[in-house]
Amino acid sequence: MAMNQSGAVLLRVGLVVVAFCIAGYILGPPLYWHFIEGLAAVKQSSSTCAPCLCDCSSQPILSIPQGLSNTSFGDCAKSDPEVNGDTEKNFAELLSEELKLRENAALESQQRADMALLEAKKIASQYQKEADKCNSGMETCEEAREKAELTLVAQKKLTALWELRARQKGWKEGVAKSHTQSQGKVQTA
Repeated sequence: MAMNQSGAVLLRVGLVVVAFCIAGYILGPPLYWHFIEGLAAVKQSSSTCAPCLCDCSSQPILSIPQGLSNTSFGDCAKSDPEVNGDTEKNFAELLSEELKLRENAALESQQRADMALLEAKKIASQYQKEADKCNSGMETCEEAREKAELTLVAQKKLTALWELRARQKGWKEGVAKSHTQSQGKVQTA
């Protein structure tokens, strides 16, 4: 029990020390500067210079004449027709200049879009030409294939006709091969 009480006392003492440190950290610099300024004032008053005799509290540092102390800036020029005319002219000039700038930007944008469109049309035309060439080539190839098929069919018919005539005259497929092979051997020897 005595240990718990001494631990609690130490904790309280530690908290008090931490609280004083935090308070010194927060309040220390302003108090230090205030003390230094007070010392400087004491040193200055002890010098041979006489104190100033001015009543600063009654006069503001910067005095603005009564007629110019209008705080509403919006209606400063409303009463002066010359200023109104100048501001309207300036405003109109600014608006016309802004419109011209926007018009120029729109024209430039339109020109870029037109150039891009022309370029796209050129490329599309080139692709179309290539596609037409390809289609033409495909048609030519297809016609050539059809002609070749017809020629092949005609050749097969002609071959079948000659083979039929040869069989009618007594030609036999196995005999002809051996006969032509034996003739080839005799000629080479």
